[in-house]
Amino acid sequence: MGKYLRKKILIYIITFFVAVSIDWAIPRFMPGNPVSLLLSRFSGLPEATEKLNTYFTKAFGLDQPLWKQYINFWISLFKGDLGVSVFLYPKSVVSIIKGSILYDIVLLVPAIILSWFAGNKLGALAAINKKTDNSIIPIFFFLTSSPYFWMAMLMAWFLGFMIPIFPLSGAYSYTMTPSFTLEFILDFLYHLALPFISLFLVMMGGWAIGMRNMIIYEMGSNYSKYMEALGASDKLIRRYAFRNAILPQVTGLALQLGTIILGSLTTQSVFSYPGLGFLLLQAIQNQDYFLIQGIFLVIVIMVLAGNFIVDVIYVFIDPRIRYSYVEEV
Repeated sequence: MGKYLRKKILIYIITFFVAVSIDWAIPRFMPGNPVSLLLSRFSGLPEATEKLNTYFTKAFGLDQPLWKQYINFWISLFKGDLGVSVFLYPKSVVSIIKGSILYDIVLLVPAIILSWFAGNKLGALAAINKKTDNSIIPIFFFLTSSPYFWMAMLMAWFLGFMIPIFPLSGAYSYTMTPSFTLEFILDFLYHLALPFISLFLVMMGGWAIGMRNMIIYEMGSNYSKYMEALGASDKLIRRYAFRNAILPQVTGLALQLGTIILGSLTTQSVFSYPGLGFLLLQAIQNQDYFLIQGIFLVIVIMVLAGNFIVDVIYVFIDPRIRYSYVEEV
């Protein structure tokens, strides 16, 4: 276990270094100048433009050579300082992300987890029951092939306009102030419904198709045929097939937990939901180097953390990994 974890930790450290370096570089090679966008707010003061340009360029450290900006970025990163947002100046990137990430956690984590369980259950049922397979699999193919933004617009049109059950935008009513009161919580969940349903349906379709295909593959494998020849019951064979089929789904769950922020960007934009996806879109449109870096840093950490947790879980759910390291010793 120790040898396995040391190897994985080394790989993740290298991956983190490379990913964060790319995260730093990409915004700086984008066309345009974020300081120019910031100066557009002061278009009514032409006599101060030059001085403000010098001030902001120096304040953001953009007057230094790239190699020095890169070193300063890592120094600040280890201090927990991600810089100041250009778009929302003078707010710090850390405070902005803190204000948005809670919305993502409340929306995305339940949508991913519940769709994973529902999709795997229904996919497994479809794999072993031909009648069920023929009736629900076309629905799952439709769901998983639907873009997030299209499903969001469909839900907004159907449940927000044609049958006006849920509100179309925002995380809560504009007349309310965020607080831990029953009234606010109910209002928050009311606004959460449409983004949640949109993400849940698309992801559930993908999980169901994946589980169905994996179980069909496992049921046709050599070990399943061998067990059948030995007289094993269909229930026992299906149990082993499910245990092997669930492994890729667990890996997919870890990846989904990190990358769903990007996938939900369009969903959050449709509903003006103030999560990291919507915030990232605003940062890109305003060429906010530091906010883009900060959001992608969160995504990198989430992906790596999710995969590391899955690597640890794999040791317990997949005996082949344990035995491979025992043999090396």
